[in-house]
Amino acid sequence: MAVIHRTTMAPTKLELLGSWLPTRPWYRGGGSVPELSRTGGFRLDDPRGEVGIEFMAVTDASGARPLTYHVPLSYRGAPLDGADEALIGTSEHGVLGRRWIYDGAQDPVVVARLLALLAGDAEPQAQSVSDTPDPSVVSGFTRTGRTGVFASLTASDGPDGTDLLVRTALPSGTGAAGAAVTATADAASGEPGGPLALRVHRILRADQDAPTDAAEPVGHVTAGWNLPDGTTVRGRYVVVSGTAAA
Repeated sequence: MAVIHRTTMAPTKLELLGSWLPTRPWYRGGGSVPELSRTGGFRLDDPRGEVGIEFMAVTDASGARPLTYHVPLSYRGAPLDGADEALIGTSEHGVLGRRWIYDGAQDPVVVARLLALLAGDAEPQAQSVSDTPDPSVVSGFTRTGRTGVFASLTASDGPDGTDLLVRTALPSGTGAAGAAVTATADAASGEPGGPLALRVHRILRADQDAPTDAAEPVGHVTAGWNLPDGTTVRGRYVVVSGTAAA
């Protein structure tokens, strides 16, 4: 279960994000200094207890109208090999010491746990309370295949979000993050192993504001966040569009 330490971080998460967000192709701030507040999200557990996982909604009030961004985060006690481009920064944690904070969309442990959440094999946890599930987070595949394991990940940022291409394999061993998942079946063979296409929505839109002509995804993670006026809205943090060409 997720353990939340009531302590300090220097620099804070929002301070790190204030420098990192304007470097992203999907950031819409237009050159202004971000004015950030944390407005929602949830956590997932790493079964090995090594990586902290948070899906954060953060609202930027610096523009003509507030925009809420979705930033999956991973917190590690040591650098992640080969992930320098995904590093948001380092911070001194009052209990755990130095933490390396990464864009979770590019962290294999985070993505493996995201797939486990979609498969119903992981339980979302409250963002700010220890050992407390968050039943408000709704997730799942609309169709499923056989159980597979996370095998590999390719992530690419674009102007509207981060696209993930995830391969799964039959569970003859453990994947990169050692987690079993239930993947949508490969369109041709009906077996796990075909690449899954996921979109991490970076700009969150309430369900009522989402495009009505968008194709219905084969999987999704839906959660809430707060608007500046205190209203709670809900929308899709992640969608699975299906299998992709290898």
